[in-house]
Amino acid sequence: MDDSDTKTKGLLRLMEHRRTHPKTQPPDEERSRLPPGQRLAQGFPVLDLGIHPVFDPKTWRLKAGGLAARPLEWNWDEFAALPKTVLAADFHCVTGWSKFDVAWGGVLFSHIAALVEPLPVAAHVVQESADGYTTNVPLKDMLGPDVLLAYELDGKPLPLEHGGPVRMVVPRLYAWKSAKFLTGLRFVEHDDPGYWERRGYHNEGDPWKSQRYRGD
Repeated sequence: MDDSDTKTKGLLRLMEHRRTHPKTQPPDEERSRLPPGQRLAQGFPVLDLGIHPVFDPKTWRLKAGGLAARPLEWNWDEFAALPKTVLAADFHCVTGWSKFDVAWGGVLFSHIAALVEPLPVAAHVVQESADGYTTNVPLKDMLGPDVLLAYELDGKPLPLEHGGPVRMVVPRLYAWKSAKFLTGLRFVEHDDPGYWERRGYHNEGDPWKSQRYRGD
């Protein structure tokens, strides 16, 4: 066997090893995008309260109100007719996994806010879901350029297991701050901790500060 045969067989063994043992660590340029304690996920894990509300486009409604000059409510056709934005954003779960460049499509929260006109005293937003879930985010964070009411994932209707028909996406915070099965946005003056915040999760949820639990 000459050197070329040996190199060829060695290369084939290396390729087979890489196929059967995929890298679990991202390259350096991607590792810098991982917040502390996070790892890249294989696929897109699903975590929720175990309740998957049935979507009926005839009865679905989204409300935005509270401390707002023009509280509004949309049916499905009205909501789907609002200006659409497509963006890619990293997604960080408090349980320790992340997914890069998730492709979402939907309506910018800033557009919703412009329509309902939050009052000057409004400082926080409570997201309300069809399964009874709530979570709280400061209004200033919700007005970020990548905060989206998403109804598409990878160019297709948002699946039920990922919070369809509409979920919030707040990329700069842990994913529990992005409510699934979204049905309401309530503008409030004083902070109103939600489902997980009342059960010991951090009130702010910044993954770059590892704000997982109260006291972190």
